[in-house]
Amino acid sequence: MGTAASRPSVTAPDLRRLRVVLTIFFALDGFIFAGWVVRIPAIKEQTGASASDLGLALLGVSVGAVITMTLTGRLCRRFGTHPVTVVCGVLLSLSVALPPLTHSAAALGAVLLIFGAAYGGINVAFNSAAVDLVAALRRPIMPSFHAAFSLGGMAGAGLGGLIAGSLSPTRHLLGLTVIGLLVTAVAGRALLRLDPPTPADRPDPDSDSDSDSDSDSDSDSGNGSDSSPRRLDSRTRRMVVVFGLIALCTAFGEGALADWGALHLEQDLAAHPGVAAAGYSCFALAMTLGRLSGTTLLERLGQTPILVAGGATAAVGMLLGALAPTVWLALLGFAVTGLGLANIFPVAVERAGALAGPNGVATASTLGYGGMLLGPPAIGFMADWFTLPTALTSVAVLAGLAAVIGYTTRD
Repeated sequence: MGTAASRPSVTAPDLRRLRVVLTIFFALDGFIFAGWVVRIPAIKEQTGASASDLGLALLGVSVGAVITMTLTGRLCRRFGTHPVTVVCGVLLSLSVALPPLTHSAAALGAVLLIFGAAYGGINVAFNSAAVDLVAALRRPIMPSFHAAFSLGGMAGAGLGGLIAGSLSPTRHLLGLTVIGLLVTAVAGRALLRLDPPTPADRPDPDSDSDSDSDSDSDSDSGNGSDSSPRRLDSRTRRMVVVFGLIALCTAFGEGALADWGALHLEQDLAAHPGVAAAGYSCFALAMTLGRLSGTTLLERLGQTPILVAGGATAAVGMLLGALAPTVWLALLGFAVTGLGLANIFPVAVERAGALAGPNGVATASTLGYGGMLLGPPAIGFMADWFTLPTALTSVAVLAGLAAVIGYTTRD
């Protein structure tokens, strides 16, 4: 086996093609996941599940994702991020057709474990591939990938809303399977033809530490990013966890607003149901716009200002969204929150991946997804203890904490 230094370096046109292909996979992930989400009410009715039973079944997605995320980093090191992305894309496309075939909450929870496993796996795989591409291009393009995920999600939700009245969940989600397999076949073939950037193409984040000798020995042995991961010192491992905590703080807000934002507008501010439903749309649209401009902002400002300013902006926006006396001020607060949170998660995942490769991405993604899982029930408990507006201020507190962590880890 040749060393990483002796392999031909990936050319600039290949890097551009790789960026396009990875963007397609990010968009496909968001499209399929949103398509499933909009059919949850119909599948709840089909299975006859109570609200509590459905909640337990839906935990299958989160449990499957978290378990798989902890394993996918190792798979990426052994087989490569590109093959793992393609395999998970196939599994995600196939598994989305399973929920409407179930007729009980238990069966639904079981198939959602499979769906969640595929979802978690592809997220770690293509984020790891994106981290390598960011390092090779030496441009902070990670937010553009997450913008593609958001746009795919908006398209999937919009399409699902349009056809929900005319197509059964079975036909709709089977259609998503067909679309997903076709896109994966085309984009996956292109992805497998493209060599990932080698370790020689990316800067060594530990170049100033004692791990230089480990990195050199990895290159000499030709292992690179496959079977023998670089040894990480304790400081690097701590930093990976820190960036994972930043991801958790922001994902907590996403989960909380998705599940509780509309209820807050309708219950506490007497908003019309249609206006209340627009609350999360304002948040999601603002987040998408923020991510589309993320690369430019990162190039001009750098990562630390984005983390600090983003966290502070989200904290102010969520305080306004939670405590505003009118619906329109609350909607403005939701939008400001989306702008603030937009680029924090991508930056945190990219930094964790730059420090520790796929295992770093897996750690940060697991903590981040754990935050999204923790958010809704935590808000519910706090709403019972206090009030829903007070509970939603916890999103502002965690966003502010992300800003503080980002500032204290600036070096």
